[in-house]
Parts: sequence; structure tokens; C-alpha cells
Amino acid sequence: MAEEVYVILGATGGIGSALCRRLAATGARLVVGARRPDELAALAEETGAQAFALDARQFDEVDSCLDRALEVYGRVDGVVNCVGSLLLKPAHLTTEAEWASALATNLGSAFAAVRAGARAMLKTGGSIVLVSAAAARAGLASHEAIAAAKAGVIGLTLAAAASYAARQVRVNCVAPGLVRTPLTARITGNEAALNASAALHALGRVGEPGEVASAIAWLLAPEQGWVTGQVLGVDGGLATVRPRA
Repeated sequence: MAEEVYVILGATGGIGSALCRRLAATGARLVVGARRPDELAALAEETGAQAFALDARQFDEVDSCLDRALEVYGRVDGVVNCVGSLLLKPAHLTTEAEWASALATNLGSAFAAVRAGARAMLKTGGSIVLVSAAAARAGLASHEAIAAAKAGVIGLTLAAAASYAARQVRVNCVAPGLVRTPLTARITGNEAALNASAALHALGRVGEPGEVASAIAWLLAPEQGWVTGQVLGVDGGLATVRPRA
């Protein structure tokens, strides 16, 4: 039975909660962080995790979460940032506040996770997994802010993988297509929008949280000790494959 210690930020979201349940089922020990205390407490009770209420955009709060994990368990084997947002607007309709929020939520939280996670694992090695998006690798209309922020996550992944490879800290990311989560409910809950989105994916459907969680868990695992600096598309082919007409 696994006894790895993993810190999951954005743990109460669709992908984050699916990941926590998957890891807990293997016997991993978890420290889970998110902004909503009630949902966080329920998830922690279900998975046996240590709960840490935080705003993952704030460096000091993420630092404190990693410090808590080290204090409780004595080590950290992996850190995952599942924090994200969705903004579907063309650039000319996007406000400065919306732009700043998209960057802080998607890229700022990822940087905070890398910064704190690398510090926690410098002496022991480990794995950091971030979440980008297929929109960062394929031009999709009205995705400018999100695509830019998530493309930054890819750049961060590659640079951090290079910086920390000598310390045996692996850094990778997944790049999902549209996944059926509470965050995307206004799309997946609308039949016309869902059908249009599904048609963009070569496999003809949107993803499920467990499918992305499975890929993240694979990247986290010690068995993938020779995998770093990778962007794993879990996107039904959205970023790379064109469906037949």
C-alpha cells in the first residue's frame, strides 16, 4: 500500500476531488487545500486528508500549506495544482480586472505551487503536476485570457523541470480539453453548447474528471521517475487532431 504524501491545491474542484479520491484509495496521505471551508472539510473527512483552507494565489498561504504537510508527515512526495477558472470572452470585451484574475488564478497559483513545492522537495525529490489546457495549444475563439494564462503554465512547467531536475524534482503538466465539472456547468449543462463542444474533440465527447485525475496520478507516481518537462494532452484530441468532416 502506498504511503506517499501529496499536497493537492484546488482540491474541491471536479478534477481535484476526483484526484483526491483516487489517491486516497491507494493509501496515499493527503493535505488538501481550497478556498471553501465546508466543501474542504467534507472532502477531508471522506479521504482522511488534512485540510488547509487557503487562497492558492497567495504565496504565503501556499507556503504555509506545504509547511503544514512537512510538520504533520515529515516529507512531501508530490504537489498538484488544480486551481483554475474559465473566462470565455474575446480580448476586446475582457476587462483589466478579468485579465488580472485569469492570470492570478491560473498562472499565479501554479507558480506558487512550484515555488513552495520545490522548496519542500529540494532534498528528497518528488513530483509537481500542474494543469494547463488544450486551449493553450490550439487557437480557440474567445479564449484569449485563459489561453494566455494556461500557456504560461506550460512555459513554467518546462523551465521548472530544467531548474529542478538535478534535485530529482520532476515537473509536468496535463492539458485537458473540456471536462464535465462544476466550473464548466454552464457549457456542459446546455445541450446545444455541449454538442458543439463535443464536436470539436476528435473522440466526439467531452472529458470526465476521473480521466484527467488518472493522468495526474500517473505523473505523480514514483514509477514515472524518468518523466519530466512533459505536457500530457488529456483532451480527446482537441489540441492535435481534427475530426473527419
